[in-house]
Amino acid sequence: MDLGTRLFTWWRGQFIGEDEFGNRYYQDKKKNARGIYRRWVLYKGDVEASKIPADWHGWIHHINPEPPQPRKRYYWEKTHHRNLTGTRYAYRPQGLKDNGYTPKKSYQAWSPDTL
Repeated sequence: MDLGTRLFTWWRGQFIGEDEFGNRYYQDKKKNARGIYRRWVLYKGDVEASKIPADWHGWIHHINPEPPQPRKRYYWEKTHHRNLTGTRYAYRPQGLKDNGYTPKKSYQAWSPDTL
């Protein structure tokens, strides 16, 4: 997080809450011209939007007017995981080139010289 974000948050931000991953959520102290509060998150670690859990996602996008409250999690609810696409932890199915497998060429590419 850069100095400008820290100063803006200190000057205009009102701390709302923190999620189980350490991300901190803020909203502006005053309403804007449209009559709504600006909301933002300060991520812990990498800045990655998929790190926001569903409860807080609803609040930050003005779907839920109130911030989420701690609640009982049911046994069938999965824990939130960030999107790992593009990282070395991304899912790679068996047979992918990175795993040492090169697929057979089952076709012959067209070439203008073969006419």
